[in-house]
Amino acid sequence: MPEAAYRRDIVLLVDDSPEALGFLTEALEQAGYSVLISTSGQGALGIVERITPDLILLDAVMPGMDGFETCRRLKANPSAAQTPVVFMTGLTDTSHIVHALESGGVDYLTKPINIDELRARIRVHLANARSAQSARVALDAAGRHLLAVKGDGALQWSTPQAARLADTAAGRENGLDQVLAEIGRWMKDRGRPGFAQDAPFSVAHTGETATLQLAFLGSIGPDEFLFRLTAASNRGEDERLRRAFSLTVRESEVLVWIARGKSNRDIGEILGLSARTVNKHLEQIYVKLGVENRASAAVRAAQVLHGD
Repeated sequence: MPEAAYRRDIVLLVDDSPEALGFLTEALEQAGYSVLISTSGQGALGIVERITPDLILLDAVMPGMDGFETCRRLKANPSAAQTPVVFMTGLTDTSHIVHALESGGVDYLTKPINIDELRARIRVHLANARSAQSARVALDAAGRHLLAVKGDGALQWSTPQAARLADTAAGRENGLDQVLAEIGRWMKDRGRPGFAQDAPFSVAHTGETATLQLAFLGSIGPDEFLFRLTAASNRGEDERLRRAFSLTVRESEVLVWIARGKSNRDIGEILGLSARTVNKHLEQIYVKLGVENRASAAVRAAQVLHGD
């Protein structure tokens, strides 16, 4: 396939050498890639928080945070967990190569970099990443909030929607850790006689958060177990609001989260709705409650739910 077909692919180039950055950036841009650059591991982590690249070229030896630690941290970020990382290194000892792969890299290139080899390897890893992503997209069509774990409960991958929902429900970053802890307990118990693997189970949480539930969807590999993450409000609250204001089921769900102070974006993540759809529901809610804004709607809901 022509290199021009990949002109929209984004490559994040991480190297502390300005000369290497200039040389590689020019070569990659000539091959049709969009190039982001960082001179440090910490800078790379910051970029990935805002933009998810299609592939990362990472220098192994950098001052401060080296490439190995950078790769481990990148792989801990759900949005970049599936992004292929190719190490660039002048270290040719087998132990260093093993270290690169154990850190989460899929390949390595020995410096000085041969541009033809670099382009060829990028094409291969982008194609492999697309194949894996296609499978996840197919799964995602059945439910956006999906994640898969290994037999020991460690995360294999998650859709970005699942990670955001976990954060939203927990009211903090790294909410997925809480979800994984619950899955780990489930995985340990699943071998017990009479254990109901098809029964949904809740995620323990503290504070004013969404109630999360997990459903086991089955095994999709020799060491890959698939779960769907969903959020639910208190069903009694839904029903009370529905009866009080003649709301639809979805409108009552939206109003519950409005009453809990959630933003439209958070509500969208919790209920699996677009921001536009949340707004449409809010318009109907305002009409049925006889109010003009979300603050007034929240007050009316609180009066019903808490007898205020």
